[in-house]
Amino acid sequence: MSTDDVPQVVATPAALALIARLAGEHGPLMFHQSGGCCDGSAPMCYGAGELLVGAGDRHLGEIGGMPFYISESQFEYWRHTQLIIDVVEGRGGMFSLEGPTGQRFLTRSRLFEDAEWAQIVASGRG
Repeated sequence: MSTDDVPQVVATPAALALIARLAGEHGPLMFHQSGGCCDGSAPMCYGAGELLVGAGDRHLGEIGGMPFYISESQFEYWRHTQLIIDVVEGRGGMFSLEGPTGQRFLTRSRLFEDAEWAQIVASGRG
């Protein structure tokens, strides 16, 4: 198993289906794990390039072929967990593209197992 085999962010089949739907309507997408404020800690979905990412943002991985970012400060809280992006019924974030669909993205998480964490650290991603 290579060190890249342990993804830091994954998506459920329901999330992948919504990503495909939104990409069909809006084109390439991007995600940013919100750190609070207006939409709590929901993963936010934007059209590619609609949110400027900078030195304070970390590319955590991809879901549905779309980049997923998290702020460095938020990453410090979540670093030992795998983010699992899911979908639930309800109103999405006011700035997130899924808002009008009647569904919203939701972040779940699980702690990495010791062996997984060791691989992440060895790859420089921890």
